[in-house]
Amino acid sequence: MKKTTGQDRSITAAWRPATQAVRAGTMRTEHGETSEALFLTSGYTYDSAEIVADRFAGEAPGMVYSRMQNPTTQMLEDRIAALEGAEACRVQATGMAAMSAAILSHLSAGDHIVAGKAAFGSCRWIVDNLLPRFGIEGTTVDARDNAAWEAAIRPNTRMFFFETPANPTMDVVDMAHVCALARAHGITTLVDNAFATPVLQRPMEFGADIVAYSATKLMDGQGRVLAGALCASEQWITDVLMPFQRNTGPILAPFNAWVVLKGLETLDLRARRQSENALAVAQFLESRGVEVLYPGLPSHPQHDLAMRQMVAAGPIFAFYMADRGQAMALLNGLGLIDISNNIGDSKSLMCHPATTTHHNMGPEGRADAGVTDGMLRLNVGLEDPLDLIADLDQALDRIGR
Repeated sequence: MKKTTGQDRSITAAWRPATQAVRAGTMRTEHGETSEALFLTSGYTYDSAEIVADRFAGEAPGMVYSRMQNPTTQMLEDRIAALEGAEACRVQATGMAAMSAAILSHLSAGDHIVAGKAAFGSCRWIVDNLLPRFGIEGTTVDARDNAAWEAAIRPNTRMFFFETPANPTMDVVDMAHVCALARAHGITTLVDNAFATPVLQRPMEFGADIVAYSATKLMDGQGRVLAGALCASEQWITDVLMPFQRNTGPILAPFNAWVVLKGLETLDLRARRQSENALAVAQFLESRGVEVLYPGLPSHPQHDLAMRQMVAAGPIFAFYMADRGQAMALLNGLGLIDISNNIGDSKSLMCHPATTTHHNMGPEGRADAGVTDGMLRLNVGLEDPLDLIADLDQALDRIGR
């Protein structure tokens, strides 16, 4: 590959996802390094005053300050955009920085947002608690109910926001229907695709306007750094997001961008293998009489829809114990699987959402989001699934299930 090949979207757009994840966006220096260069710099120098003036005016390409752009973060942005099939991408400091930047840059006082009830606790906090402080109204709906989206539309509705599959209930949204409905009413659709990544699902193919990621999850996939990303049209990125990003500063650090770049090289392999492992583990739990929420299982009420939208169902699912006490006992009985609130990791991790990721929502908020005291969320990693099954088997035996 030539030094500039990875930056040529007319070439990288024709590559398949596994190739894009390894090569797209690569920008080699004069040294011809094989691994992407890490640019640890806050600012840049210029050969003339006119050059810097043109760059700040947006009339010439090039870097001006790492709060807006950095060569390493730009490589990551170009790679994610290629994978997503998006015109542009901007990376953020964390997944929640991406979610909040997308919402706050797009909405103003007097606007209205419709969001799925089933969502990560911090996403619900933004809709339920933060936005009303700035005069932005929010309505939450059962995102699985197509009619509910239409019923929630008001004259001032400017954004639909949902996760699919949702965290942690694994609700699946009919993206083609909801995105088409939004477009017909001039509403922008924001989709959190962290559970799937563009390897397993590409929301823009179903009409989404903005796709948001916690790149901390599968994109890095090894529990090393925090990162977020937003993919959208070049116009939305330039006119809506960048004024917000430039002046509020949620940019991703170059080192973290470099780590995620290396993680993307194995994303296709990891996402597919972890999905295979998750299906095997979910099938085992179901065989033990445990109620499992996993779109990859035929028992999931939206299995057919999920399989139309996704290449595979991903590494994450939820299941139920009788109550909080039994859920805690199962966690404490694990010998191999870690107790942790992260997801997308190559190691298998399990948590109790009601006391971790969704704790701050309170009992009423959790009930509204479908998070019960007996629910557990499992991220299935790259271990041999038979070892994971053996660990769950002995833990279930220990608590008499």
